[in-house]
Amino acid sequence: MGGLSVEDMSKTYIEHSMVIDNFVIKIGNQIKDSLCRVFSDGVQYQWKENNDKVVIPDASIMCNIRDRRNVSFTGVPRFVMEVLSDATEEYDRTEKMDIYNKVGVSEYWIVDWRKKQVEIYMFDFKEDDTSYAYLFKKVTVKNKEELQLVMFPNLHISFDELFNIE
Repeated sequence: MGGLSVEDMSKTYIEHSMVIDNFVIKIGNQIKDSLCRVFSDGVQYQWKENNDKVVIPDASIMCNIRDRRNVSFTGVPRFVMEVLSDATEEYDRTEKMDIYNKVGVSEYWIVDWRKKQVEIYMFDFKEDDTSYAYLFKKVTVKNKEELQLVMFPNLHISFDELFNIE
């Protein structure tokens, strides 16, 4: 968990949880008949590439739920979403992004409920096979119709559904 304590995590706003719930409920209803599952922030992952430290994304889509050790998934989710809060923003933008990049997550959303914006990051490889993250698209109220999961084009959540927090 880096330098964050449970007390830091408990200072998140209700809106933070509402955005996660909106995503999990909407996507969960669409994905339930597939081999993939959407999980909220109670699910942990543990990877050798991260020295077996536990990582708990706010939301993730996992397509091989058999890759587990005890209570942790050891497989790599294809999609991860983090919803920013004051306590976690730097961690989500740096250390967590680096971890997701290193283990092979395909698509990473950073959602800011305060600004009502979604940054969609993709991970790719340079010629020397090192991976890197790049901002694929930033979605705000101005271009909200462009919100779309890249790795799961058949799954849909609208901007207004994601940010239904009033």
